[in-house]
Amino acid sequence: MPYTTEEGGRLNNFAREPKVYQAEPPSDGQKRNYIFLGIAATVLVGGLIFVAFSVSSVA
Repeated sequence: MPYTTEEGGRLNNFAREPKVYQAEPPSDGQKRNYIFLGIAATVLVGGLIFVAFSVSSVA
């Protein structure tokens, strides 16, 4: 387990803070993939709702 050392030489086992970095905006290819995934998710959820309603009305 990593320890940090304080000024007086005492060991401290608090968690170390991770390095902070600036997030980069998505590229054009990533944006296009997000759109395709959103469309696919919408079609999947719509199909599941359609199947659920069609099965429930038969029974």
